[in-house]
Amino acid sequence: MIEKTLKVIDKAFSFFEDWTLFLTTMVALITLFVEVGLRYGFNRSLGWPDELVREVIMYTTFIGCGAAVKKRSMIVIDALPQVVPRLKRPLLFVSHAFTLFFSVFIFYYGIQNMLLQVRTHQHTIILEIPLWIIFAFLPMMGVGMFFRTLQVLWEDLHPKIQEEKPSGEPNEKPKES
Repeated sequence: MIEKTLKVIDKAFSFFEDWTLFLTTMVALITLFVEVGLRYGFNRSLGWPDELVREVIMYTTFIGCGAAVKKRSMIVIDALPQVVPRLKRPLLFVSHAFTLFFSVFIFYYGIQNMLLQVRTHQHTIILEIPLWIIFAFLPMMGVGMFFRTLQVLWEDLHPKIQEEKPSGEPNEKPKES
């Protein structure tokens, strides 16, 4: 039951992460291409593409954190587990605990900062994007990292014993006569 729920939520998160990261990156690349063409081809420059790219970099960094946790691409210091292999599993769970704490911290203070931006009605300088939208990336990152860490923790606690056949049926041991 829990595994099915995790798979459904994983599909939703993956769809959201993959497509929004792809689309925002493509918008930034196209915008920068046009900006460079205008700057060097026609001696004209726009101010807003630089601001847009800055916001896209923030978005891809914060939302990409959840994808990094899912793919186990987080930066780790693994000198101690290489010297003392018995400590690898306990240290892995300590790392997951810190990541969970960090994601809750980012979620909570991200909400606080986002609400502050809502109250102060601040906007970006050129594009006039409300800053609460930019600060909403932080709680989104917290939720993504929290769920992805729980997912990775579940996978670490419940490793697959049997590989599934392509048809979806588990392999059976041959019956002995």
